[in-house]
Amino acid sequence: QVQLVESGGGLVQAGGSLRLSCVASGSIISINSMGWYRQVPGKEREMVAAIARGDSKYVDSVAGRFTISRDNPKNAVYLQMNSLKPEDTAVYYCNGNLYELNRGSHTYWGHGTQVTVSS
Repeated sequence: QVQLVESGGGLVQAGGSLRLSCVASGSIISINSMGWYRQVPGKEREMVAAIARGDSKYVDSVAGRFTISRDNPKNAVYLQMNSLKPEDTAVYYCNGNLYELNRGSHTYWGHGTQVTVSS
């Protein structure tokens, strides 16, 4: 059973930084893509950043402030968040499209980690 486990959320003042981590475990042969999404109450979940085969993309609101990176041997993805703003407050979810032994590719979600930015 594949699991994605996030860590690194918390409370930070505006202008501060946080680093989110997500590690995938299970019968993973390779990672097609991994990314970070966020959601606030009453709104749809939105893609924040994603990385696949070395190419990364960001939602406009975080471009230049957030950086996504991968550690393939560890099946991990990270999100370095700098210059945080109160509007970045949300639950952040790790997402992974993974190729599994004998099962092909499937998409998984972590349980989420809360990021709160105070003004």
